[in-house]
Amino acid sequence: MYQILDIFFLIFHTILIFFNLFGWIWKPVRIANLVSLLLTLFSWLVLGIFYGFGYCPLTDWHWKVLRHLGEENIPSSYIKYLADRITGFNFDIVLVDYCTGSFFTVAFIASVFVNIRTLVNRKQK
Repeated sequence: MYQILDIFFLIFHTILIFFNLFGWIWKPVRIANLVSLLLTLFSWLVLGIFYGFGYCPLTDWHWKVLRHLGEENIPSSYIKYLADRITGFNFDIVLVDYCTGSFFTVAFIASVFVNIRTLVNRKQK
């Protein structure tokens, strides 16, 4: 059962990350993308006050599954875990956190921009 949960979290969380990064590109899901980005930001910053900066409940649940599977030395960053697991490398956590924050910021700005542009264009018609 825990192996299935591990695969589920691995796939679902990875899809969510890609949706956060690139969902703003596809017009029909732009609002959903912005909502997802805002929820991610809320989790990182507001829930982070109580659980640690960058907190993600999906990561927390996945880590519980991995611990049940006997996994040790799990990094605090899901992105680092994912990059290490996929490539077999041991990426520097500072670099991973910097890239995560940078890519998130670019995606967030892009999502806000395209959603505002869509709203303005609708009002002009």
